[in-house]
Amino acid sequence: MPAATQTTRFDDVTLEGEGLSLRPFTDADLDAIAEACADEETQRWLPLPRTYSRDDARWFVQTFAVAQRDSGAGLVRAIEVDGRLAGAIDLKKTNWTARTTETGYWASPWVRGRGVTTAAVRLLASWALTDQGLERVELLTAMGNTGSERVADKAGFQREGIARNAGVIHAGRVDLTVWSLVPADLIPTPDEAAAEPGRR
Repeated sequence: MPAATQTTRFDDVTLEGEGLSLRPFTDADLDAIAEACADEETQRWLPLPRTYSRDDARWFVQTFAVAQRDSGAGLVRAIEVDGRLAGAIDLKKTNWTARTTETGYWASPWVRGRGVTTAAVRLLASWALTDQGLERVELLTAMGNTGSERVADKAGFQREGIARNAGVIHAGRVDLTVWSLVPADLIPTPDEAAAEPGRR
């Protein structure tokens, strides 16, 4: 009997739910990417080029995102809300043998504080665990980045501990908080299930 074919890269899909779409990036997004990645708050927490340009955005879309999926290492998606680019989200450092991956994201300034990034993280991570058969999605947040910590917590990730001196931002090295989501976290508790609309 032939061995089952093991998935070695993510399906090239567009995911929709919770009022947003996770879709492939296109060249039409370049200006919006450059603007968001030059934002002061984005620059504070991500080691992006200091003078983020349209050429940097083009490399991100045409080279990095394509290579991530083709190599099996990850998947990069645009977060779209009401026809506008609201941010980016990805899966990366994927180990198809251990069935683990890591997620990361940035949000466009105009959409912060609206729960969009939380919904995007929840949607992509749940898809990875259910449709793609992974067993663990990890998320790392820099110490002091309270906005990103709220996203992780509200998306259902469990805080595991601190990876000391593990991250690099423009200000230098930082400790990272380690979060994870596993299939068991997607099963609602009896109280949560009872609270769902339509249940008695």
